[in-house]
Amino acid sequence: MSTTKGELRRAAILDAAEKTLLHHGHAGLSLRAVATAASIRLGHLQHYFPSRSRLVEALLDRVLRRSLQRLAQHTEGTPHDADPATLVETLLAEQHDATLVRVFVEIWALAASDREAATAVRGFYRTYTEMVADHIGRLCPYLTPRSRWARAHVFIALLEGAALMRSGIAADATEAGDAHLRRTALVLLSGRYGDLPE
Repeated sequence: MSTTKGELRRAAILDAAEKTLLHHGHAGLSLRAVATAASIRLGHLQHYFPSRSRLVEALLDRVLRRSLQRLAQHTEGTPHDADPATLVETLLAEQHDATLVRVFVEIWALAASDREAATAVRGFYRTYTEMVADHIGRLCPYLTPRSRWARAHVFIALLEGAALMRSGIAADATEAGDAHLRRTALVLLSGRYGDLPE
């Protein structure tokens, strides 16, 4: 399937929007700033994204879809394939990517003041929670759907909070803290500690 010129231009605009978000924060994410970053006229940008809210919606959709695709690689498959330690390690490793963490921090800040952004972010976390709850269900089939959802919700809250506490934004990662974080995350996912040391 070939990519059209319009799709390439749209992708370039979204690349510029993501860079603008990183360099100027959510408050600096204006159509004019993105047009400048993309080296196109404002009117041309508005052909693809007629309003800031449409641009924000498309940017959030792209960033959040990438995250869900990465998660899907570790949450799909049979119970034998669903290694909870691998999922935890993958999510913790992503927190070493300062750019990725900053993008999410700006997205959270944007969602706090923009209704469309908040809707997109809630949709992302709803899908994320469903994926993790399904993963927990394969590992712990004895749990009720409500318990799976609750564990998934707490698991995500734990890991998302860890992004701030391990990335240098609110604090730095520590070996002892990471050990306890892994143990707690594994208990939520699988009901067991695995082979992690105390």
